[in-house]
Amino acid sequence: MALSIFDLFKVGIGPSSSHTVGPMIAAHRFVDELVQAGLKEQTASLQVQLYGSLAMTGKGHATDTAVMLGLCAERPESVDPDRVAGIIAEINAAQSLPAGPLQGVRFDPLQDIRFNMGASLPAHPNGVRFAARDEAGIEVYSLTCYSVGGGFVLTEDEVTSPPQPKGEPEAWPFSTAEELMQLAEQQGMSIAELVLANEEVYTAAEEIRPRLLEIWRVMDAAIHRGCSQTGELPGGLKIRRRAHHLCQELIEKPGGQLHDHLAVLDWVNLYALAVNEENAAGGRVVTAPTNGAAGVIPAVLAYYDRFVPGANDEGIVNFLATAAAIGMLYKRNASISAAEVGCQGEIGVACSMAAGALCAVLGGSVRQIENAAEIGMEHNLGLTCDPIGGLVQVPCIERNTMGAVKAINAARLALRGDGKHFVSLDSVIETMRQTGADMQDKYKETSTGGLAVNVVNC
Repeated sequence: MALSIFDLFKVGIGPSSSHTVGPMIAAHRFVDELVQAGLKEQTASLQVQLYGSLAMTGKGHATDTAVMLGLCAERPESVDPDRVAGIIAEINAAQSLPAGPLQGVRFDPLQDIRFNMGASLPAHPNGVRFAARDEAGIEVYSLTCYSVGGGFVLTEDEVTSPPQPKGEPEAWPFSTAEELMQLAEQQGMSIAELVLANEEVYTAAEEIRPRLLEIWRVMDAAIHRGCSQTGELPGGLKIRRRAHHLCQELIEKPGGQLHDHLAVLDWVNLYALAVNEENAAGGRVVTAPTNGAAGVIPAVLAYYDRFVPGANDEGIVNFLATAAAIGMLYKRNASISAAEVGCQGEIGVACSMAAGALCAVLGGSVRQIENAAEIGMEHNLGLTCDPIGGLVQVPCIERNTMGAVKAINAARLALRGDGKHFVSLDSVIETMRQTGADMQDKYKETSTGGLAVNVVNC
């Protein structure tokens, strides 16, 4: 599978990469294809069918909102989160699309977005089917897509035959961690250098570093905005935002931290809470590699930026490039979709990526980096996805803090070793894949098991 660094790190809005970002991209693609097919003038109405996890937790994940935004030609990376409520209100009031190439086409969200509870399409649990009809109600065009995690969207054909990059092949292709390590060692390159060289197939060389620093800017902005917001998160659970209060407490009482050797972890917790509260509120975040796990990598990178002496932009670029290399291994050989493998595929993968990346910028060898990434996933194996009320709030927000702290500890453990260890990263990735396959569906982002049914939702 051909992957760019910027496939793993995408700017979008919350609360979910698979349930919000992906469906928005899929809806936008449907509109583009419909117009390119010359069927715009024939189209009088639209219908959207959601399947699997998109149906089961779509309301809590704002999948219906995302679909409507995509049909109005909005994109995850550019839509203004503050305008979303207004756009949706316009659609509901007019029962038609207010913007985009299909402006004026009839669309009643209550009738035309159907949540097919308990039904799934064959290729992946996150399925969506779009249909356009003429004035007589006859279907003139349809498109079936799968949102396969992290904002990746594939059509039915692409599931079996993923699209390949055009132009030159990657300089140093790899599909396993062992291949990645051997290449880096043979070429005398760091993992970051190798992945950055490969990225030139997808992105102009002079654009890579600025784009990575922009990714960090968006992550950091999510931390700052999350720390400034107060009140309750949307969705009905009445979950109170905690980042603002924690931030004020840490700023106002710095003296008390001098006697607490673990005080830095309070800051790491803050960074993760802030990002994922923003995500839960539908704010702008970076898939890293998903929205549900969007706070782990920013929290660990902020720890590097604020607490590691000598931290600089070069380190930030190397951190993100190393993290992307590890994320590619999971995407190629397992999954980053909680609907497919549970939360081990989101928080677990983010923890593994962050652990390896932090180890790299702290001076770890190629083998130590692989060890850190392995530790990060090994102790997240079997992690289920059981969001209460179908919302990316409980246990998701706190779970990001735990993933970030685990990542830092994994990096420190690996740095204390020599890179030799018993379980390989490739073995733990395959174990994660198998564990996900064996996991009952009720623990895969359906809100029909675990905390989702054992905590009273008032």
